Amino acid sequence: MTCPYLAYRESADGASFDEARAYCEAAERFVQPMRADICNDRFDLDHAEDCEIYLDHAGDGDESDGRGEGDDA
Repeated sequence: MTCPYLAYRESADGASFDEARAYCEAAERFVQPMRADICNDRFDLDHAEDCEIYLDHAGDGDESDGRGEGDDA
């Protein structure tokens, strides 16, 4: 399962790109391709165990979907 915080965007925070890039909604920034490998659970990695950004945010609320309480999305 892909991290619920992962999105692919062509622009954010004044930066724009020709191709969509990995964007972490929890950290509110673009992330490097190697980080996106963790987000996508590639190479036997698991975002729920191996990503400190996910772990920090999942601990802030409801861990069932990693988004916290009060989010309907």
